[in-house]
Parts: sequence; structure tokens; C-alpha cells
Amino acid sequence: MNNLAIIPARGGSKRIPRKNIALFHGKPLISYSIELAKKFNSFTEIMVSTDDTEIADISAEYGATVPFMRSDKNSDHFATLADVVEEVISSYKEFGKSFDHVCCILPTAPLITLGNLVKGYDLLLSNQYNSVRPVVRFSYPIQRALSLRDRMVEFIYPENAKVRSQDLEASYHDAGQFYWMYFKKGMINAGRGGFEISEMEAQDIDTIDDFKLAELKFSLLNS
Repeated sequence: MNNLAIIPARGGSKRIPRKNIALFHGKPLISYSIELAKKFNSFTEIMVSTDDTEIADISAEYGATVPFMRSDKNSDHFATLADVVEEVISSYKEFGKSFDHVCCILPTAPLITLGNLVKGYDLLLSNQYNSVRPVVRFSYPIQRALSLRDRMVEFIYPENAKVRSQDLEASYHDAGQFYWMYFKKGMINAGRGGFEISEMEAQDIDTIDDFKLAELKFSLLNS
């Protein structure tokens, strides 16, 4: 198969400065995503979409390509992941290059396993979905979520106040790791497939505490 890996990594990061290349167990955080993509033997190209020359240099050092720099329009914190992916796909089309499938691998997901990446790919090839992503189950039913205003606690969904938590349908959130899709379709909203991974296998990294938790989980998973 002719597949493309896109790793989106802009230079700006407000909560953790230079997050995408911050040292994680002694190596730039983005390097884990690049090295994982290299282990998946079906990628024809592993590219990094960035607006930052230092990120571009580090990415090239670990084996990724940076065939073009990201536009100014998609380099601020208002740009969505879908905007970035569509820009990359459109640019390749302008160069006359095409791929069968695309996997957008986030640069801040060092807990991704090769097994999960392959599982997502196999689900996409089943032809049931337009895109596939890993998801994580909420540890407690969101139907019993509370609001907190002026130290007053209230049920957001009062109709569930007396419902046992085990009787409520499980809910999930995006693991924020990778997204398989078709090159010709991109990140369309319809037909999204997903599969569950454990909380130990995922960690959103937005704060220093998140970063430390990710390092701890990484150590436990690799011990």
C-alpha cells in the first residue's frame, strides 16, 4: 500500500513552551511519533507539517521529511487539525502525488503502540469506516456529571441523579493519538470508526502535570 504519515507540529505552545520538542525521557517528544511511524512498514513517506525550522531540523534528524512549511494561516492556535491535514493533502495533490491512505499521528503521543496503529489500519481496510481513531472510556459516567458554581454542586442531568452508575451507557473520548483516513476523503465527519484503548495507554499532554504523568505511564508500560 502507498500510505502517508502526517505528523502536525507547530512551533507555538502556550502552556508548555516548545512542547513538541521538549525532552521526554531524554529525547524530543516528537521523535517517538516519528520512530513509531518508521516501525510501521507500510508508510511510503513520513512527513512533518510545521512552521518552525528547529522542529523541521529535529524531525529530519529522526528520519521524517518536511517537504514544505506550514502556511501562516494554519500556524496559529485557531487552526484545527482538520485544517492542517487538508492543507497537507491539497499540497501533495498540487505536486502530483497521491496516496491510498493517510495516518495523522500527533507529535505529543509517546504512548502509542505499534499494535494499536496496526489495529486502526486494519479497521480502516475493513471498508466500514471513512476514518478510524482510538478512544478511551470515561472512568465515571458523564450522565452523572456535576456543575460547581459558587461552591454549589448540582447535577447537570438531574434525571440521572437516582440512576446507578453501572446502569448508564459507557461514554468515550478521543485518545488524541492518531487518525487513519483515506487520502481522497481526508478528515470527513461521517463514518468515523473507533476502538477502545485503556487509560494507561493514553495521556493528553497540555500541562506540566500531564507531561509528568505521560512519562510515568511510559516508564510503567516499558518496564
